[in-house]
Amino acid sequence: MEWADFTAGRTGDLHGRAIREMTNTTNTRRDTLFDVEEMELNFGPQHPSTHGVLRLKLKVDGERIVDCYPIIGYLHRGTEKLFELHPFFQNVPHTDRLDYVAAATNNLAYVGAVEKLIGLVVPPRARYIRTILCELQRISSHLLWLATHAIDIGAMTPFFYCFREREIILDLFEEYCGARLTLNCMRPGGQPFDLPVGWGERCAEFLDDFPSKIDEYEGLLTNNRIWKKRTVGVGVLPADLAQEYGVTGPMLRASGVQWDIRKAMPYEAYGDVEFDIPVTYNGDTYDRYLVRMEEMRQSVRIVEQCLDKLPDGLIMAKSPRVLKAPKQSDAYFSIEGPKGEIGFYLVGDGTPNPHRCRVRAPSFMNLQVVPILAKDQLLADMVAVLGTTDIVLGEVDR
Repeated sequence: MEWADFTAGRTGDLHGRAIREMTNTTNTRRDTLFDVEEMELNFGPQHPSTHGVLRLKLKVDGERIVDCYPIIGYLHRGTEKLFELHPFFQNVPHTDRLDYVAAATNNLAYVGAVEKLIGLVVPPRARYIRTILCELQRISSHLLWLATHAIDIGAMTPFFYCFREREIILDLFEEYCGARLTLNCMRPGGQPFDLPVGWGERCAEFLDDFPSKIDEYEGLLTNNRIWKKRTVGVGVLPADLAQEYGVTGPMLRASGVQWDIRKAMPYEAYGDVEFDIPVTYNGDTYDRYLVRMEEMRQSVRIVEQCLDKLPDGLIMAKSPRVLKAPKQSDAYFSIEGPKGEIGFYLVGDGTPNPHRCRVRAPSFMNLQVVPILAKDQLLADMVAVLGTTDIVLGEVDR
């Protein structure tokens, strides 16, 4: 018995009517399901290319992405609330767990906000040491990005090359503060340690060799036709949209906006050294790759100048044993991290603890444009689009 015959005498039955409509749809359009061509797919949160617990709900039409909806919060730990429970000095390790592959820059953004809130003046030698650590951290972060981005797209060799140089930087970090990843290497008012004996020479030796290693990475990728096929014209971000969404860092500069806090509002030793701001104008995945490659070269220039100009003297400002912010005070301080502007807004109430803390996390801001970058791209390009944002879920969710 046909379905139409079975339901012929049940015209008032909603169930029968639905079955007839489904039957007619199936007969007339066999390539669709319930008269809908689009379908939804989950990308993550357990996919290796999401680099963390990020879930993307994709709406696709065949192989083409129609819409993308990021779902975050799987790693939420209430970090900003934790800052209110501890004194200013004890909160530095919390910043390590935000962007956990760029701990030094997180440390600097937080301690800079504390120093601005309380009025501490950092000695010159400490400012130079901070700049050295932050630029080595920028190189380390970009190397990890390049390694994972390349292997996500299908290039395996750069993964091993990048980790080879990154290990040397982590060795320098370990020699300085005893940690390799979550460094806890800064304090409000200065530095916890001076540079170890011979540390500067070993760092300079690495800097002498590293530019040739960047040439190796570019020799593998920059003019590789497969790499360019996977990146050129993929995930285009116009400059006006980048600014409207608050995108910063290499993603913004790859869209043609020459904005870098190190130049616009110099802090630490950045006003005493010379470096260029890499800018490209196509705003695609390939240009964001080029910007980050050139940033590593500029970081080498900065660290070399800091080592040459490193002054003698104290590494910690004179301050009371217990830091207390003035009542009804607040301060915001931001720096140029590897992924963009990272800033801390602190509110003081006269106690040793922050009354409120708010983090301006670049990964969170940059993630907002993923739906724009992914729209109308092929499903196979989703990995390239997500990788080019260089997000870390520790500071997205907080």
